[in-house]
Formats: sequence, C-alpha cells, structure tokens
Amino acid sequence: MTENATQPAAGAQNTAAENAESLLQIRFVPEFKAAAAARRLNARAPESHLATVRRARKINRILGETYPYAVAELDFDNPFELLIATVLSAQTTDVRVNSVTGALFARYPDAAALASARTEEVEPYIQSLGFYRAKARSIITLSQQLVERHNGQVPSTLEELVELAGVGRKTANVVLGNAFDVPGLTVDTHFGRLARRMGFTTADAPEAVEKDVAELIDRKDWTLFSHRMVYHGRRICHAKKPACGVCPVADLCPSYGAGETNEQTARKLMKYEMAPGREDLHLRFLQGATRRELMAEGYPLSA
Repeated sequence: MTENATQPAAGAQNTAAENAESLLQIRFVPEFKAAAAARRLNARAPESHLATVRRARKINRILGETYPYAVAELDFDNPFELLIATVLSAQTTDVRVNSVTGALFARYPDAAALASARTEEVEPYIQSLGFYRAKARSIITLSQQLVERHNGQVPSTLEELVELAGVGRKTANVVLGNAFDVPGLTVDTHFGRLARRMGFTTADAPEAVEKDVAELIDRKDWTLFSHRMVYHGRRICHAKKPACGVCPVADLCPSYGAGETNEQTARKLMKYEMAPGREDLHLRFLQGATRRELMAEGYPLSA
C-alpha cells in the first residue's frame, strides 16, 4: 500500500524534472552545420534584401523563443521612473541602477519633487553610479523641464523627448517602447555589435544602424527585438568572447567563428541566468517570475 502510494509522487517528480529540463533547452546548432552556413553566407554573392529580411525575421523568432522573458531590465512603475532610470544607466549596468532607484524614487516620486531638489541632496542616492555628479544635475534639469514644459508628465513623442536634458534617441526609444507601447529600436552597444555581426548593417552610427534594421524587422516587433538583441549580447554574443558554440542562431550568422565554437567551452562563457549553475534562476525566469520577485527571493541577477 505504501509502495503504491508513493508511485504517483515519484512519477510527478520525474515529470516536473523533465518539464524543467525541456524549458531550459535552447536551440542547438551543431558546429559543422554552423560553420558550413557561415561559409555559405560569406562566400556567395551579396545577400539580397529579401533574403536578409527573411534571415533577420527568423533570428528574431528564434531569439524570442530563447528569451521569452526579455523585457526592459530597468525597474520602473511609471514613465517618469523609466526615463530617469534610463538616463542614469549611461556608462553603468542596469543592475547597479536598480540598486539605487528604489531609494531615489521613494524620496523623489515625481518630476515636481525632483525638480525642487538640490544637486547635493540627490548625489548621495546615486553616488555608486559612474559620473554621479553630472547625472544628478542632469536628472534635476530634466525634471524641471518636465514641470515647465509638460506639466510634470513625460511626453510620449520622440520629438518632445529628445528635447529634454540628457535624453537622446536611444533613451527616447526605451521610454516610448516600454512606457507607451510605441514601437522603437533601441540601439545600444550590444544591439549595434550584434546587428553588424549578423550582417544587418555595416554602420557604426546608432541612427544609421537603427535605419538599416528598421527595414528588416516588422515595426510591431521593434521593441521586443531590441530587448532580445540586448539579452543575447549580454548572455551569449559577448563583445570579446562570443559563445558561438551555444548560440541558437549560429547557422544564421555570417560571423560564426568569431568566438569559441566548442559547445562545452562556449557554455562556460554564458552569463546572467544562463551561466552554468544558475539553472534554477533561468527556470524561474521561464516560468514568468519578475526581476523584483527574484530579487526578493535572493537570486543574484548580475553577470
């Protein structure tokens, strides 16, 4: 009786383990297949625009399957918080920004509050960030402009956003896409690097990269595609040592071989929730847990 009673529990545990393992699997491309595909992409006549569109959209689909949880990695509850956090994120990591914005927004919850602050009052909240003095001045000026020009509200057009202190096209697109659901391509260093490696552009200037990629990806997908490219750049397609051997789009990338192609060696290069030993964290992301929930549970979210 006891033995029979334990069977369903054991079976359920096995099923749960199998389901978890299945969730954690990402698309795997054998080394020989990826190398052959890269040779074909580099050896033939220049790829037609239609072929590039098809390849780009397939990459977008696969990255979407790999990172179904890809969202803005900055913590925010409203457009004002996202705007300020994005300005603060220059030359530092989102994880570091998230570590200071909770206290900052508790003290200065809106544009009016921050606009009336003195620089020396704001600096202690963000002093762990790079260039914190300049950033303190910038977000105060930005808040003053919001109060003076927009009644304390964050505008929802690119043209109005880029007129604000410290707000460039990249920051504006982050805010538009994630706070107002207005599609935008966010070209940061990761996005630009991957776009060039994948053969979507040869440009270095962010606006030129944005223009070239906009011709390949459906407009409705721009914001999510931006997140997926940034996630992939941070986790697998690194600047110095890309983990080509575990890249789910290796057979669609003309730059395959720029990094480590051996699967086992490449796996050790994966970062964040995909890093070896962080399977529990990766699984929680795949199950829909938010960054704030995971932080509360004590998971490390840094690289």
